[in-house]
Amino acid sequence: MRTSPATIPPQKLPETVAFTRSELTRILSVYGYFVAAGEWRDYAIDSLKDAAVFSIFRRASELPLYRIEKRPALARKQGAWVVVSMTGAVLKRGQDLAQVLKIFDRQKLKLAT
Repeated sequence: MRTSPATIPPQKLPETVAFTRSELTRILSVYGYFVAAGEWRDYAIDSLKDAAVFSIFRRASELPLYRIEKRPALARKQGAWVVVSMTGAVLKRGQDLAQVLKIFDRQKLKLAT
């Protein structure tokens, strides 16, 4: 028995996690500050099945200095947002992106002096 293409249910593509425009604007404003200061030079954005990752590089050929990750599956447990260092250490975790990005305020003070 042959089935026509109309009777086969369409397969769902796996959903990917991505940054919203407002989230990306907030992240890029922090990134732009450090680019202007000459500290950071490159970035990469990855949209994965379970996370969206914004990686920050000093040079394009190196490992990322920091990763800002959005993991919606952890929103109720540990917070959807996390900043991870080059060594894999979690620097800050939370529910609100603005609070998580405050980890970079300390570095802004170092650049000002």
